[in-house]
Amino acid sequence: MYVVIFKATINTLDATYSEMAQKLRNKALSQFNCIKFEACSENGFEIALSYWHNHEDIRHWQQDAEHQVAQRLGKEIWYQHFSVEICKVERAYSSQNEL
Repeated sequence: MYVVIFKATINTLDATYSEMAQKLRNKALSQFNCIKFEACSENGFEIALSYWHNHEDIRHWQQDAEHQVAQRLGKEIWYQHFSVEICKVERAYSSQNEL
């Protein structure tokens, strides 16, 4: 399993952002084999974690046309700066066995 870690310094988040974020989250989960998606924002900073079975699913998601529009809008409007890290999950456990 892999986790994509998206971190961003927020510039401005508008109604278009909220609509697109929800739509793309649902699309990743329903059409691109995303296992789980979590996000939070605080003090002008956003972090999102998405969990995937393999690199191929991540690559297909990155290449999705709607996702590419969101990436462009993120660069131009929503974020001052962002970074993405793709990490292999070696071990995962919790009190609720969520993963």
